[in-house]
Amino acid sequence: MIETRFFEDYAVGDTRQTLGRTISEADIVIHAGQTGDFYPHHMDAEWCKTQPFGQRIAHGTLIFSVAVGLTAGAVNPEAFSYGYDRLRFLRPVFIGDTITVTVTINGKRDSPKSPSHGIVVELCEAKNQRGELVLVCEHLLMAKRRQAEPR
Repeated sequence: MIETRFFEDYAVGDTRQTLGRTISEADIVIHAGQTGDFYPHHMDAEWCKTQPFGQRIAHGTLIFSVAVGLTAGAVNPEAFSYGYDRLRFLRPVFIGDTITVTVTINGKRDSPKSPSHGIVVELCEAKNQRGELVLVCEHLLMAKRRQAEPR
């Protein structure tokens, strides 16, 4: 789906909710292979039984990737990702947990690089099926203005 939105179309306080995504053992194994992160916290079920969490945990970077993917619903030809700030992994995610993400427009500001664009700050909050916050970050979206700001 294509959804054209310019900088002016984003309103601070607007929210949207994603569908859920259940984290599987296959997700963890594939992510380990892609990244080279084979730490026992993710891969060794027996060792994890001796640790405080008692079971394997998903890579934080896996949960970040899945959360970002969940938020990517519509293609906006007038905006692109500028990056992420303030990323925090707040709780472990286990095999079988289902995460959803709430995105809230948290701010808007001028782009330091282009008068024809502005930066939209999206607060992304990922929660597990129990409603516990597991990840939070700010997504910076570079959005084209309808008309360039004079400098």
